[in-house]
Amino acid sequence: MVVLAELVFSASDLAHMRFVVSPMWEVVTSFRLQNSASVHPVHRRWVEQVRPRVKAAGLDRDRLAELIPPSGYVPDFLNPAPSGPAPTPSVELAAILAAPVGRVRQDLDHLEHHRGRRGPRLRSLYAEPRARLVRVAEEIETYWELALAPYWARIRAVLDADVFYRARQVAEHGVGHLFNDLHASVSWSDNALRVVRRQRTLSRETAGTGLLLVPSAFAGPGPHTRVSLPEPPQLAYPARGVGALWEPRAIAGTNAIAAVLGRSRTLLLTELETPASTTEPAPWSRALVPAGGHWSPGICRASNPLCPSNRTSSTVSNPSASEGLRSRLSVAKTPTSGTRSRPCRAALRRREPVTSGGNQYAVAVAPCA
Repeated sequence: MVVLAELVFSASDLAHMRFVVSPMWEVVTSFRLQNSASVHPVHRRWVEQVRPRVKAAGLDRDRLAELIPPSGYVPDFLNPAPSGPAPTPSVELAAILAAPVGRVRQDLDHLEHHRGRRGPRLRSLYAEPRARLVRVAEEIETYWELALAPYWARIRAVLDADVFYRARQVAEHGVGHLFNDLHASVSWSDNALRVVRRQRTLSRETAGTGLLLVPSAFAGPGPHTRVSLPEPPQLAYPARGVGALWEPRAIAGTNAIAAVLGRSRTLLLTELETPASTTEPAPWSRALVPAGGHWSPGICRASNPLCPSNRTSSTVSNPSASEGLRSRLSVAKTPTSGTRSRPCRAALRRREPVTSGGNQYAVAVAPCA
């Protein structure tokens, strides 16, 4: 049965509408996707890498697997309303641990209504929510480290780009255009947001004030809603650009980068653009540079992904650079007496001196900005 859910907006509701990038929404939607019998071709490469890790950790048969079934309802307490625009996983885990006991049991009752049964692990969670939620949080943390953390820079780039695009839509065309372009099942007319959903209705009487719009790399094929008074309702929708999320990308300026790092190390650096195994990208974020290594300004400008133009304090950054190259070489501010520090001319922070061919080098680790 197809139900038209209608959410009426007042001026106050529009004033409290905002975008949120939520790690927990990515945990829930990605866990469901990798645990599904059918996988969308877009995410097949990611699933082939992640699924064996999840099974090896036993997460496919533990509490998280019972809480997030392949289809249907997911307990609302797993997606607490974020207080900020981009909470960290630890902040959202803390909110899950602080979920009211009554809310946890109510959600588990609703889950049992949909699934028709409650396994032994969920029975223990129902009996002792405060104690058993700790184990749920541990499983979520393990899943995050295995399945999402190695790829988070790439995923986050897609989500941030979607928020930027949607915010510009609002600025240029208004809220109605934003909603009408969000998804085929979502529309806006007569001061109301309408969502074609199955099974459950949605109204302002059962939802809080405003609306949280949550782009997701793994949500689909349609949007997901979460309603839990007194929190604002949440609408998670498929983000733009997901189709190219796992595709290898051509990196501009590699010849200029190779002039500094060498062709082999440059090749390893560009490999950050593709999904990798469990421990990446850490092993690839090292490069050998001369111990007193200064960048040539010409090379620096030619290799834009590693030496972007925007500068903040002692670091340079470029929000439009590809996320794989966000693991770029950080630039330390070490001006000499009477000389003003310039981007790309400062010496890199030294680590582990190495001597090779009569030249001294230092291993420089380049964390993301």
